[in-house]
Amino acid sequence: MVVKLTLKLSSACFGLLIMLGGTSQLWAQNPPSESHYYSIATVAVPEGIHLEVGGITTLEDGRVALCTRRGDVWIIENAAAQEGTKPRFVKFASGLHEPLGLTWKQGALYTAQRGELTKLVDTNGDDRADVYETIYAWPLSGHYHEYSFGPKLDAQGNFFVTGNVAFGNQEWWRGESRVPWRGWTMKIHADGTLEPWATGMRSPCGLGMFQGQLFYADNQGDWMGSGGIWHLKKGSFTGHPAGLRWTGEPNSPLDITTEQLYARVDPRQQKQAGQYVKPENIRDEEAPVFLYQLKDQFPNLQLPAVWLPHGVLGISNSEILEDQTEGKFGPFGGQLFVGDQGQSKIMRVVLEKIKGEYQGVAFDFRSGFQSGVLRMSWGHDGSLFVGETNRGWGSAGPKTSGLQRLIWNGKVPMEMKTVQARVDGFEIEFTHPVDVKTAEDLNSYGGMSYIYKYHPVYGSPPVDQQELKIRGVKVSDDRLKVRVVIDNLRKYYVHELRLPGIKSAYGLPLLHSRAYYTLNNIPDGEKLSLSALSTKRSSVNSRGIPKQKSIPNKSPRSKGPVVTYGEIEPLLVSNTCIACHQVDKPLVGPSYQDIAKRKYTIERMVELIYNPQPKNWPEYATPMAPMPQVPRNEALKIANWINTLD
Repeated sequence: MVVKLTLKLSSACFGLLIMLGGTSQLWAQNPPSESHYYSIATVAVPEGIHLEVGGITTLEDGRVALCTRRGDVWIIENAAAQEGTKPRFVKFASGLHEPLGLTWKQGALYTAQRGELTKLVDTNGDDRADVYETIYAWPLSGHYHEYSFGPKLDAQGNFFVTGNVAFGNQEWWRGESRVPWRGWTMKIHADGTLEPWATGMRSPCGLGMFQGQLFYADNQGDWMGSGGIWHLKKGSFTGHPAGLRWTGEPNSPLDITTEQLYARVDPRQQKQAGQYVKPENIRDEEAPVFLYQLKDQFPNLQLPAVWLPHGVLGISNSEILEDQTEGKFGPFGGQLFVGDQGQSKIMRVVLEKIKGEYQGVAFDFRSGFQSGVLRMSWGHDGSLFVGETNRGWGSAGPKTSGLQRLIWNGKVPMEMKTVQARVDGFEIEFTHPVDVKTAEDLNSYGGMSYIYKYHPVYGSPPVDQQELKIRGVKVSDDRLKVRVVIDNLRKYYVHELRLPGIKSAYGLPLLHSRAYYTLNNIPDGEKLSLSALSTKRSSVNSRGIPKQKSIPNKSPRSKGPVVTYGEIEPLLVSNTCIACHQVDKPLVGPSYQDIAKRKYTIERMVELIYNPQPKNWPEYATPMAPMPQVPRNEALKIANWINTLD
């Protein structure tokens, strides 16, 4: 009976199999996927309505309101209806200028249009706005990239709105703040007065409240090595210099000047033949600048609480939403969920406060949405409404827009529930008790630490990489926690933890085996003695992947032995290739199989990794960025593997 069940795993028998025990072989052959725990349901949209969701909020009566990039606001009844029951769409407002946020306060909807915070009021109860009231209007230059996001409410009922930068005319790659409070977070009081709050933003699409504090998510770009989440205290400077242009205004909460910053970091505004030259990453740079190095001169500098490694945990981070469902959405109450528009997925973030500053860990959570995840809101039933769009930005998934729901099915996945910093490493808490044998095996663990450059280049490769030196581990008595002692912790660095060998007591593998902890501060505390640690090692290699036998090479365009996907996957992950490419289907870029069909030589493939030619793939909206940080030996291995797929 059990043998038959292993051949066809259904949701009905899933919980039973866990209870049977001795299922290690089952999970190795047929590991559960994200959809076993969290299913995606698509809300039926009437023909002729193009949602392109820019904002979404759940009303007090359970209905869902959303605004679209086309300027409409819709109210939806029965949005969480079961299959076969159609939701009812009512157009509440129209004619708005690309609203990119929506919230409900005291009987009215509020949205940030490009140039103003607008209040929408239905005065007669017919579900149509009768009043469009400007709460506050800010200037615009007319540049296409001057998106405005929000609002988010604080406990006092004040609003927070963020403004995107524009780009230069000649330096089309460089963010500019052409008019006041572009690249800023604005606090707009209930009486309509403006309080400039913080600057350093480039593309601050994501806003969220956590423990009564304001946080925002930014995207990789110039001066932004990767995406991340910042705690936005009043007067914060988060790194992008464009908004510093306005720090001389009387109501500015900080006084850093552009000139002061450029005295420390070269803006690389160089010309050749009278034309500006786009700055590129300098490989093997002797002394790159890191953002934390500026804290001594600029006390207002706010480091990201959590880096979201580009290409691994998204490429264009969006909404930040705290789980306040009281267990209706699974075992992650009080944690943050962060959307990503480009990869059409959601990540999970857990914050802690160490020495007065927030820091924490990020995990993958759920991918597979039909379009770019831009906005999220909790339904009254504990499901998560996900508003989607891809116009102008490109995203994974077959659709250009949509509204979907993410629903927990009641089963608890085997996950790292959280990771917390310790004086000598990290303590990892799991959602299920661990198998002691795998948990005490040091070869079940691996990882590295790295950091990003602070420079005017678009993004940064991970640099100063160093493998983690794991001294030993200690499993708690209840088997829900493992203390991992690491000899080479580095303050301000991202610490990637890999746990491919860990299993639950029932043999269930981790659904997501990687965690990314941003260590802004190392906490105080008592170090564990060596005698308290397990230092056992199995025959599995240091990446936690059993050695696999190579098969003969059958491709005339490949050199050397063919490797398996299991062997090449760590290189695709560490070099962020999987952010945009999958083996057999398009994502943000073409599949590896489609690339193989182009019949490039190995050397040509490596050249295209370092210097892509987007014109070769005009059907993909998002051009590939140069990847000079990929080590040549790894680029050769990746190219060789791709050419075996034809």
